[in-house]
Amino acid sequence: MTKDELKKGFEALGLHKGMKIIVHSSLSSFGYVEGGADAVIDALMEILTEEGTLMMPSFNHEAPYNVGKIFDVRETPTTNGLIPDTFWRREGVFRSINPTHAFAAWGDKAQYYTEDHQKTSAMGEGSPLDRLKNDGGYCLLLGVDYTRNTFHHHVETMEGAPCLRTRGEEYPVRLADGSEVMAHTWSWRNGFCPIDDAAAYAPLMAAIDRKGKVGDAVCTLYKLSDGYEIISKALLQGLEGALPCSRCLVRPRICRWTVEDK
Repeated sequence: MTKDELKKGFEALGLHKGMKIIVHSSLSSFGYVEGGADAVIDALMEILTEEGTLMMPSFNHEAPYNVGKIFDVRETPTTNGLIPDTFWRREGVFRSINPTHAFAAWGDKAQYYTEDHQKTSAMGEGSPLDRLKNDGGYCLLLGVDYTRNTFHHHVETMEGAPCLRTRGEEYPVRLADGSEVMAHTWSWRNGFCPIDDAAAYAPLMAAIDRKGKVGDAVCTLYKLSDGYEIISKALLQGLEGALPCSRCLVRPRICRWTVEDK
């Protein structure tokens, strides 16, 4: 695929100038792309323009800490694939400060969405996802399914899922000026959530999402606020074979980084 073919496919799905979106992606899902990850990023940027905002996950899932290193906002790679790892390194892209679940953004609201992440929560109130949702933002899944839909973690955080602690862990991080500080992030659960981790809610999203193929990739676009309503209902009421949060016994993990939630 060429960049122009990617643009036509994304526009047919509903992307347009000025939109604010978070993208989860798999480069290999498209088939061969001339220009690789950069072509996908360029196609998205050219459609949205600087009047819009493009956000991607920039997570490391504790990878540096597991080998005796720390998150460095200038150097630590993502574990989210080649497209987001190429994206955060670009000039003009802002990267938030979170030990394990940073976000990267470009465009009109990029600085606003990523600033003060270390002072809020990984996925909850005031986080990049919360700010994007409150601005009428969208999620675009490129060749990945709803199990990669990070937004469902925002929903469970906001709804007070007892398996998470909003600021339950603290890690050292290295800032852009080279200094080191301690920063909070969430405590992950010590078990499995079939509703979110297995995306059991996905069939319900067909009522509000839009799907199409771009190359070989099945792509999905939905508005975050619409998705919130569906996912929160599933968490609060449960689904067939999956308990609601109020009856689930899974709780936050305890690890070397655990601190009193504050």
